[in-house]
Amino acid sequence: MVVTLHSLPIFVRLEGRPVMLIGEGEAADAKRRLLERAGAVIFGEDAEATLAIVAMDDPDATVARLKARGVLINAVDRPDLCDFTLPAIVDRSPVIVAIGTGGVSAGLAAALRQRLEGILPAAIGSLAERLHAMRDGLRERFPEAGARRKAIAGMLVEGGSLDPFRHAGLVPASTAPQASSLVEEWPAEQVRGDDLVVITLTSLDPDDLTLRQTRALAQADRVLHAPGVPPAILDRARADAPRIVSPAPPVDPGDGLTVYLEMAR
Repeated sequence: MVVTLHSLPIFVRLEGRPVMLIGEGEAADAKRRLLERAGAVIFGEDAEATLAIVAMDDPDATVARLKARGVLINAVDRPDLCDFTLPAIVDRSPVIVAIGTGGVSAGLAAALRQRLEGILPAAIGSLAERLHAMRDGLRERFPEAGARRKAIAGMLVEGGSLDPFRHAGLVPASTAPQASSLVEEWPAEQVRGDDLVVITLTSLDPDDLTLRQTRALAQADRVLHAPGVPPAILDRARADAPRIVSPAPPVDPGDGLTVYLEMAR
């Protein structure tokens, strides 16, 4: 069985770009505020644009006209007509967390956003900027992409030198680790490129994965697995990590982190 995404989440830069907003009333006003916040240039139906938001009580005819022109549509409260939906947003710029339900339940998305607002540190965006400043130093110290990715993951892990919930706004800037020192001091032996992690699954439910197993899947450069490992568990790995069916763990895992998944007998 192939597990498919309901929608592919993407972040679109709208600053200076035309977007159609069609309709009036409270729903249209809310969408206008959101578009203005993103820097979009708002037009009516006669404009040339690739995106449109339709906030009307009876949108079918308008949506049909726009779709015939190749315009991607968000129809408020009509998920059956939508090409894209607008998520609930937690803004910690440049960190943005988007919660979507495919238009099924805006209330649930809003409730999740409120929970995350209370969990994510207010200054987590500053941590993102610090990581950006480390890029050149990390590339120089760890030229191989897998080693570099592992070093970053080690810094961000719970209790790590850049634990997001420890250093994002919770530690004064004067005492927080500096980017240059973190790169210089990070031990090279912690990023060896030939690691193999074997995970023996005792459950078909991905929610039963341990924190360590989940972390390994998220960091894996490739995932080998025995037949019968469910797609729901394979989906916990990085999207760009290849999935390879194998009856046994590899003798030579190759560079980077390899995770082998097998079912308990």
